[in-house]
Amino acid sequence: MKQHSRGLIGFWSRYSEKHPNIAQFLIFFLLSNGVTVLQIVVMPLFKSLFAKTTLIDTSFQVLQLGSNFDGTPYYVFDYAAGALSAGGGGGLAYFIAVQLAIGMAQIINFFLQRNITFKSNSNIWQAAFWYVIAYIVISIGAAAAQGLYKAPIYNLLMNTWGMGGAGETTADVITMIINSAISFWVFFPIFKVIFKQEPEK
Repeated sequence: MKQHSRGLIGFWSRYSEKHPNIAQFLIFFLLSNGVTVLQIVVMPLFKSLFAKTTLIDTSFQVLQLGSNFDGTPYYVFDYAAGALSAGGGGGLAYFIAVQLAIGMAQIINFFLQRNITFKSNSNIWQAAFWYVIAYIVISIGAAAAQGLYKAPIYNLLMNTWGMGGAGETTADVITMIINSAISFWVFFPIFKVIFKQEPEK
């Protein structure tokens, strides 16, 4: 077993030396997927916790961008009051649950990617500042895109296919994966810029 492990480590070391950019991307890919799995696990916990509060009946619909095809306002963050199972949008409770799950995952992702993938020794506070800026911009962009696919996915699984609560949970996972995929492809080039390896002084 130990010999097999040493052989695998040796193979990876040789591969990393020959193909540093591909190796870096593969590590980024593995860590990002691990963080996404964590996000998928904690999201239902936060959601069920906040669903028991009055926040679920508080509408959170901000940053209107034009209108939907049916003439209703199109919001970047569109969480109408009421439970999803009752035809609502989850309200402020759902919004906070989503942001907490994503926020927790991104904090862990920051340190993993900085220390393991990019082995950065640049100023951590400067990197954290740009990471937060990128996170806010990507979150707004991903939320705007979510307006195109979120409602149809929930409607398909919960109503058309009649899956009810199981459909809601499945839709949660699917939307979280789509959101993570958007972040994945946008964050990699950003990380290449903010996680630098500076020459030792």
